[in-house]
Amino acid sequence: MLLYITLGSTDLARSQIFYDAVLATLSVTRRVTEDDELGYGSEADSRCRLWVLTPVNGRPATFGNGAMTALDAPSRAAVDAFHAAALANGGTDEGAPGLRPYHASFYACYVRDPDGNKLSAVCETP
Repeated sequence: MLLYITLGSTDLARSQIFYDAVLATLSVTRRVTEDDELGYGSEADSRCRLWVLTPVNGRPATFGNGAMTALDAPSRAAVDAFHAAALANGGTDEGAPGLRPYHASFYACYVRDPDGNKLSAVCETP
């Protein structure tokens, strides 16, 4: 259903450090680097599905209250690694890795990137 997601950044160099580290834990790599945008995708995909960019309108990047990007993690260990990488690279904790009440195997963590965008890594397998 989703083609791609964009997240705003006020400091693309700082965002590059953060996203390179956290997305590597999910086997997602930076495939595009421009002055105003970074594109990330999995090796198996022909497209970048996550873009981090400076807003096109030139205004400061902001985050939405209630908005969150949830990323599919291949294992619970990957969720743990994602959370650790986020905290080690300028992110903040919004919920440590663990099982959530959404269903018996919903294992997730929640963080904010350096610009305040809320992210989650989720593994839904036992």
